[in-house]
Amino acid sequence: MHSGVKGIIVDWAGTVVDFGCRAPAKAFIEVFQKYGIELSFEEVRGPMGLAKRDHVKTLLSYPGVALKWQLNYKRKVTDEDIDTIYSDLEPAMAEVAAEYAKPINGTLELIEEMHKQGIKVGSTTGYMEPIMRNLIPAAAKFGFVPDCIVNSSDVKSGRPTPWMCYLNAEKLNIYPMQNLIKIGDTMADLEEGLNAGMWTICLTLSGNEVGLSEDEIETLSATELQNKVNVAKTRFLKAGAHFTAEGIWDCLPIIDLINEKLKYGQRP
Repeated sequence: MHSGVKGIIVDWAGTVVDFGCRAPAKAFIEVFQKYGIELSFEEVRGPMGLAKRDHVKTLLSYPGVALKWQLNYKRKVTDEDIDTIYSDLEPAMAEVAAEYAKPINGTLELIEEMHKQGIKVGSTTGYMEPIMRNLIPAAAKFGFVPDCIVNSSDVKSGRPTPWMCYLNAEKLNIYPMQNLIKIGDTMADLEEGLNAGMWTICLTLSGNEVGLSEDEIETLSATELQNKVNVAKTRFLKAGAHFTAEGIWDCLPIIDLINEKLKYGQRP
């Protein structure tokens, strides 16, 4: 039996596609504007990685957002309100997600190398099936085709529960979970991986924590950019991440290191 890494499970937006995790943030802001609620990118990014209905519910629980709602509608938020906003969010996100399907630099190369080594590539996402229905073929046109895709509507509850990772493991026929690595760019990704008993690699520059497009990054000085990356790195490590990397392009040496750790009996 192969004693090292048997599989990696990657997130989608901010990890392997959509540099800066822009698509979901844009959709949330536009949908909430319809209801008279102006959200900042920082507010929207807080719960990123959760199943999208849970994300809506979390945003509406923020004191400032809840107050805006009460001022607008003269009542507290209800479950029906959450469902209504979520029903608007799903088609909005399905439309915008496919526009951000281009793989992040290093994604295709990493998958090719994993397959050469006999390592399978699974994936999880906070997106629901209707969104993935648009995103999957759009990403495939660029060459991104993982061995397994599990979205948040495939399980009873999404992140931070481990169910999507477990379903990947079942479909890929990989066990134990310690032989799998979770790669993602949000705190919810990290919690998902830890709760599943996996090694975790958290991405800083390409994802939700820094939250900038490649063009926006070009406008920053090297010092400003490094400061943002350091803040994200510290936050992930304090929360229990095993490793961090700036992007998927930096993950191969870490996967090799985890492979060696496993062969010497180390566990996550």
